[in-house]
Amino acid sequence: MNKESGSGKAAVDKFVKNLCPKTRQTYSAEEKIRIILTGLRSEKSITE
Repeated sequence: MNKESGSGKAAVDKFVKNLCPKTRQTYSAEEKIRIILTGLRSEKSITE
């Protein structure tokens, strides 16, 4: 079995994190409520 060192895993994690840019958006509570209400009113789908 292969054993990874703690510092080696940290280096790999840091490399992968730098490769993948942040793709998730963050929304405030007010923005989330607005999105949900818009979806409930059927003006747009929530995923839009």
